[in-house]
Parts: sequence; C-alpha cells; structure tokens
Amino acid sequence: MRKLFKKSFITGAIAVAALGCGVLGVAAETEIKLPEQHWHFHGPFGTYDRAAAQRGYQVYKEVCAACHSLSLLSYRNLQDLGLTENQVKGLIADIQVPDLGDDGAAIDRPARLSDRFKKPFANDLAAAAANGGKAPPDLSVIVKARDGGADYIYALLVGYVPFDKLTPAQIKDASITKDDNYNKYFPGHRIAMPPPLADDKVQYADGTKATLDREAKDVVEFLAWASEPHLEDRNRMGVRVILFLLALAGLMYAVKRQVWADKH
Repeated sequence: MRKLFKKSFITGAIAVAALGCGVLGVAAETEIKLPEQHWHFHGPFGTYDRAAAQRGYQVYKEVCAACHSLSLLSYRNLQDLGLTENQVKGLIADIQVPDLGDDGAAIDRPARLSDRFKKPFANDLAAAAANGGKAPPDLSVIVKARDGGADYIYALLVGYVPFDKLTPAQIKDASITKDDNYNKYFPGHRIAMPPPLADDKVQYADGTKATLDREAKDVVEFLAWASEPHLEDRNRMGVRVILFLLALAGLMYAVKRQVWADKH
C-alpha cells in the first residue's frame, strides 16, 4: 500500500511539473516584448527633457485631455517644466473651470494657476457613459501604474494596426471586427480606445515636426514627469548621500589605521 501511494505521488508530481512547464511555455510564447526606448529620466542621473515635456503637455492638452484627467497636478506645476508664470497663464488662458459664484450658483470661470487640471467629465459615471461603459483612466501616475512604465505607454500609442493590415490569425486571435481597434502591445490586442495619435495630429509651437513617434515620446516624457515630478531632486540627493558615505567610509578607515598603528 505504501509503495502504491509513493508511486502515485511521484506520478502526480511529475504530471504537475509537466503541466507547470507547459503553462510557463505558453506564457513565454504569448508574452509581449515591448520595444525599449532611451529615456532621459532613467537611471540614477536621470533628468527630464523639458523641451520634450513641454511639447508633451501640448499633446496632452489638445488630444488626451478630451477623455483623460490629470487630477493630481495644478496648472502652476507647469512652471517646473521651465515655463515662466506668464507663459503658463498664456497656456491656460482659454480653459474654463467650474466654480460657484457669489450667490452660490454654478458658473464657469477662467482657470487660475492654483486650479487643478480640469477634468473632462463631471464624474466617473458621466465618463463611463461617454466611453462605452468604462471611464478612461486618470493619467497622473499612469507611467508608474503600468507594467513596463514609459516603454509600455509609448508602445501602446504607436502599436495600432489597421484592420486591413491584419492577418486572419490576428483577427481570429483577438476576436475583432473592422469596427474594433487592434493594438500589438495591449493585452489581448483588442482595445476600446481608438488610435489617439497620428502624424501631424498637433502643430508644435516650437516648430518641431509632429510625427507619430515624436508625439508619443513627447507625451510619455510629460506623463513621466507628471508621475514623478521630484525625480531629479531625489536623484541629486541620492548622489550627495552616496558621496558623503564614501567620504565618511574613507575617514573612518583612516582613523582606524591611525588608532591601531602602534599595534602592528
């Protein structure tokens, strides 16, 4: 009886291991590899490309802001991108935000520097109703919230494939029709959001040519800054701390050598 139980246990273990390997094999085959990009803000000495981030704000304002909120930022935060107070005031001059008048009635007034970024919808229910039943995500920390970070957001923005360029296998695999959207880097490939960017979707104020690649990289730079606006300060502090610790270690070693010099 004991031998039978032992044999059954070993057989079961082998089967489970084989099943696990099979699952891992399928996962490895279906894993989506993101195209790696060079981002200025990566690494211990990372900094933001402020020109790109300023262009990225323009992409957000003219394209993304129609559906996606950025609720953790105020307009005055844009000064951290190298803009002056007057420049920021110029950028938000045409934005009207909801408020209450002196009599308590609802009004719209020009945005102030102290205002949070205007939400595109009054509430989540309104956002969901206008977007097929699901509210678009807030973009304040989207780069930090998604696996793959900046590379994933960039890949998603440039990864759309027109229906007429899909293979029959891709159409069947994603279960899509010509009315759906196919994205190479979105899990399952079928995505509700239509392609938000395209060549010349915006006209950059600084004259930069607005290609799909440029727009995607610029808006990712802006969203990365929005997700971690104090990254540069933290990096600088980290470098100072490491240099201090190295100097302290050297000093302690020198003191130790001096104290124990007569013992050797």
